[in-house]
Amino acid sequence: MVNTHKLKNILVTGVSSRFFKFLKYELKNYEFSCPKKNQFDLLNLSQMKKFVKIKKFSHLIHIAGLSRPMHLHDNDIIKSIDLNIIGTANIVKLCKINNIKLIYFSTNYVYPGKKGLYKEKDPLKPINNYAWSKLGGECSVQMYSNSLILRICMTDFPFIHKKAIKGAYSSFMYNKTVAKIIPFLLEEKGILNIGGKRREIINFVKKYSKKKILKISISEIKNFPKDSSININKLKFILKKNKLEKKILL
Repeated sequence: MVNTHKLKNILVTGVSSRFFKFLKYELKNYEFSCPKKNQFDLLNLSQMKKFVKIKKFSHLIHIAGLSRPMHLHDNDIIKSIDLNIIGTANIVKLCKINNIKLIYFSTNYVYPGKKGLYKEKDPLKPINNYAWSKLGGECSVQMYSNSLILRICMTDFPFIHKKAIKGAYSSFMYNKTVAKIIPFLLEEKGILNIGGKRREIINFVKKYSKKKILKISISEIKNFPKDSSININKLKFILKKNKLEKKILL
């Protein structure tokens, strides 16, 4: 039997992210490279082209970008545009030129955040600049057929904040759990929602956190969606197909 792990050589961006420390463990059976910014600058397409010539990469998992704190996307829209939109467009160009499968990390915040349980084909209307920047990245990825867009509803494990939101619903899944799923998505294409069950955020955090978590009302937070939960039926099908449904916290 052919070992398919050895047939994949994966390039991962975002080596400094909290998520990457979990993902690198889940990719331990694959050959993968995780360049630092001075080796692989998203705004330097020529440099990126030189890097991929070192090895023939089959997949590129694009995690890198500007995320938190959210106010950065209001205070410095140029940086937000450069990293999340132009940088992603460069990644798409790179993958197209070298025929590399692209997996792009987007966010569930691209949905309107009003009614919840959004399906992958539902209309989009980002609620804040962060989500607009991620949707801007999606636009270029959508033009490349050999790609997978992940609209992820994810939070850090362990939960890093002292407060969690009351009055807002989401489909949070911890980053360490999302990392377990990624190896089983390498050959998927299109758009896929990634997250867990619809829950009030404060209830999700309290259920899985060992430390005391205080409440903060959604009315105290600017531009936060009331219900950003997502429909995860497609994800459930993939988990069931790979016999993972009992191992993954939903």
